[in-house]
Amino acid sequence: MKRRWIGLLGAAAIVVGFVSSAFADETVSIGGSRAVLIKPNAPRASVILLPGGDGRIDAGDHGDIHGLAFNQLVRTRHAYAARGLAVLVLDAGTSLDGAVQYMAAIKRPVTVIGTSRGTLRAAEGIARGARPDALVLTSGFLSPESGGGPNVMSILGSPASLPRTLVIHHRQDGCRHTLPAGVDPFIKWSGGRARATWVSGGIDQGDPCEAGAHHGFNGLDGQVVGLAAGFH
Repeated sequence: MKRRWIGLLGAAAIVVGFVSSAFADETVSIGGSRAVLIKPNAPRASVILLPGGDGRIDAGDHGDIHGLAFNQLVRTRHAYAARGLAVLVLDAGTSLDGAVQYMAAIKRPVTVIGTSRGTLRAAEGIARGARPDALVLTSGFLSPESGGGPNVMSILGSPASLPRTLVIHHRQDGCRHTLPAGVDPFIKWSGGRARATWVSGGIDQGDPCEAGAHHGFNGLDGQVVGLAAGFH
């Protein structure tokens, strides 16, 4: 199992290295917090990526990321740039409102994409006044039916501030906080502002709430990036 996991990490690194060669990653400061920017020459739109877990990407001085390396959004960040999008990978401590304004100055529309606990940070940022043009929630803490604890619905209270939203969820997500049963109640609560797209298959191994499981869309990166990148 351990060898297989290392092999997957190595394969991901090779893919990322191949895709990233055409783009220069740079570390930028937003409100005193470090984020990583990947900007094609003529971006058609912008995305802000909010990883899961503790959200700490530990950005170095030159666009290098040392935390959450296998998180689904971190490992696929160059695939978004390859689709002509300006990409900002956000640290947990960065103001979402400041990040949206920063990327709007580069290219609108600006779509926020959060995965797992990153969906909570997306909701918290919107509740504090961030106004992205669109929102993508993958493996989200969406509703009370998703599992215990806080969720997007409880944080926002009302769907009034919810932008156009796409939910991407794995039919076999086994994480106790992001159960598939939480999706439909969220879509109904949104009052037409959100729609859901389901995926299935891929690889499921390790902790059901981590990046190697269905929760992290292991083996489905191309499909998930295609769906998220096309929603803006």
